[in-house]
Amino acid sequence: MSSSSPTSLLGVELQPGRPPMLRVEAAVDAASWAAEQREALRAVVAEHGSVLVRGLGLRDVAGVGAVLRGLAAVPVVEREAFAPRESFAEGVYSSSKWPPNQPMCMHHELSYRLEFPGLMLFACLTAPAEGGATGVADSPAVLDALPTELTERFEREGWLLTRSYNDEIGASLAEAFGTDDRGAVESYCRAQAIEFAWQPDGGLRTRQRRSAVVRHPVTGRRCWFNQIAFLNEWTLAPEVREYLVEEYGPEGLPFNTRFGGGDPIGEEVVELLNKLYQDNTAREPWQAGDLMLVDNVRTAHSREPFGGPREVLVAMADPVRLADCSPTVEVRVP
Repeated sequence: MSSSSPTSLLGVELQPGRPPMLRVEAAVDAASWAAEQREALRAVVAEHGSVLVRGLGLRDVAGVGAVLRGLAAVPVVEREAFAPRESFAEGVYSSSKWPPNQPMCMHHELSYRLEFPGLMLFACLTAPAEGGATGVADSPAVLDALPTELTERFEREGWLLTRSYNDEIGASLAEAFGTDDRGAVESYCRAQAIEFAWQPDGGLRTRQRRSAVVRHPVTGRRCWFNQIAFLNEWTLAPEVREYLVEEYGPEGLPFNTRFGGGDPIGEEVVELLNKLYQDNTAREPWQAGDLMLVDNVRTAHSREPFGGPREVLVAMADPVRLADCSPTVEVRVP
């Protein structure tokens, strides 16, 4: 690494098992500092995939929004959410509402969409008493660790996300699509290459096929980019899975993933994926005021179980089109 690289100039700390960390003076104005260090910060994220900034003292939504603008990041409006969130400002949201005692396993945000955020910002306003770290994992490293035969199958077939929307589990129609108008939902699905079918009870089931391996739009590096493991039934706690299957049937789960050709993904494959993510996870306990920047294509992220209050805001920015990432599976949009 060159002594004049942004990592060296900013004094970024690199330690095994922890995300790159940058400590700043507590008295600094977060928005001004972010604007001044914009290019250097982006260069660090480009080099390492993520950076945790400690000492900014972020305390509220306004501060997070100001940092987002200081970084010249283009906000991304969330669509197709898998769990409800609160929207606070353009591109700034609460963390997904997910049981505190259940982990949110490694994933790339909105990787099942045709356009997704290239940059994620996480801002800790209240640190949990225990647990709750946002882990990160290098997706090229995970891809390299996968068995070649499995990788080749996913490159050839892609992956399939199936969803069943209802008003009880996960994001509702209105929360996922921004509307509950049937015509508007159908138009959105057609434009996004999503197959859909309305159910007799008024619920909606969808299927969408996407590439599991893409190339980074800037570096061209091959990345394992998907939510195959996180949204698969075998990642759920056994008692949760059993309840959902009994309540909604195996075809009516709120979300599930399959091989792109439609075959089920076995429990052993999901266990392998989650193990490789775990083997490549870097983590650092949150402190109030922390900011983490994550390259959403290069780096997967997770949320560990926690105890006590936890408030981590999420900002999505810098939209990237799947078509610009050398997808291995063709997507046909009318």
